[in-house]
Amino acid sequence: MLPSGAFIMTIAAKRHPIVLAVGLVLGLAACDSGSAPPQAPGPMPVTVAAPLVRDMAEWDEFTGRFAAVDSVEIRARVSGYLDQIAFEDGQGVAAGQLLYVIDPRPFEAEMSRARADVESAQAALELSVREVNRYAALRQGGNASQQVLDERLQARRSAAASVDAAQAALRQAELNLSFTRIRSPIAGRISRTNVTVGNLVSGNAGGTELTTVVSTDPIRFYFDADEQVFIRYQRMMRSIERPDAGHAVPVEIGLADEAGYPHKGFLDFFDNQLDRATGTISVRASLPNPDRVLAPGMFGRIRVQAGDAAPVMLVPDIAIGTDQTRRFVWVVGDDHVPQMRTVEPGGPVGTLRIIRKGLSAGEKIVVNGIVRVRPGAPVTSIPAHLDEDGKIVPDQPPAAPAGQPAGKQG
Repeated sequence: MLPSGAFIMTIAAKRHPIVLAVGLVLGLAACDSGSAPPQAPGPMPVTVAAPLVRDMAEWDEFTGRFAAVDSVEIRARVSGYLDQIAFEDGQGVAAGQLLYVIDPRPFEAEMSRARADVESAQAALELSVREVNRYAALRQGGNASQQVLDERLQARRSAAASVDAAQAALRQAELNLSFTRIRSPIAGRISRTNVTVGNLVSGNAGGTELTTVVSTDPIRFYFDADEQVFIRYQRMMRSIERPDAGHAVPVEIGLADEAGYPHKGFLDFFDNQLDRATGTISVRASLPNPDRVLAPGMFGRIRVQAGDAAPVMLVPDIAIGTDQTRRFVWVVGDDHVPQMRTVEPGGPVGTLRIIRKGLSAGEKIVVNGIVRVRPGAPVTSIPAHLDEDGKIVPDQPPAAPAGQPAGKQG
């Protein structure tokens, strides 16, 4: 049987369809008015743990590029046809090792001509000296005029100058001949040759670039650091002195495919001014490279010791949130209500990160589930601890939810 209201609505709907629609809305509203309101969700479960405290030296991490201590462009200093290449592309070379030979025959001929000019000038000088001596004796006896003697003295000075000029030309010819044998000025690794045998090379306007040689051991590493890091490292370099490196800050470097930092070295240079556009300064580290694994131009990761060993706090990277320029963690107290705490993070240690400021050792923070935290909303704290490897290990039993006694978990 239909309700009376429904019966009346049925009769009215036959005459007015609009009345039917209004009645349906009113009927649905009446049905909804009797349903129970939705319940608010309970406290969200999150894992909380205290920071891991460990005695260790703090390190700062940067990325940078390797560079050679010495880098030389091998260029021709005289013009001629390339006669010999005395190395293999990419091989290691020693200082003074022969690299190229330019056809020496034109320069040998020029040196012979210059040597003959020297002998001719020396003969003319000897004749001039004898004439001066003879006319000097005649002048003393009154048999020659002073003018004739002066002319002979001037001829002797001219002959001596000719000898000097001829000897200089001979030295230049000898130097040009030596330039036909091009040697490496440094020890290192050579690049490929840019010119092959039989080609003409020029010694004019800087000379033809034949190849390059770079030193490989030791090697340098350049990176950029901000102003605060620069100030801290400068103070450290003034306060420490190491027998093997003097005033130096130790560094460790790893390549892109290396898990750790197996290469050890020291900071040895800061640029003389900061870049005004970026607020950074160029910093250099030097390290040995006896096995030649490191090559100039390679990228690497460097970490720099920021201080001596001391107790530091470590928290998982996933526990640190970012709010524009701020870094923060959620601290959970006895009331199970997370409080946002601004912190100053340091360098990474595996999956953990050093916290320099903003957190105390005994405080509990959210280490898993920070996306479920809402400001002012209580959470269900699942206690855990961090082992020495930085893994989150849950404790047993879990903590009671907010506002509920232990043993009666909801």
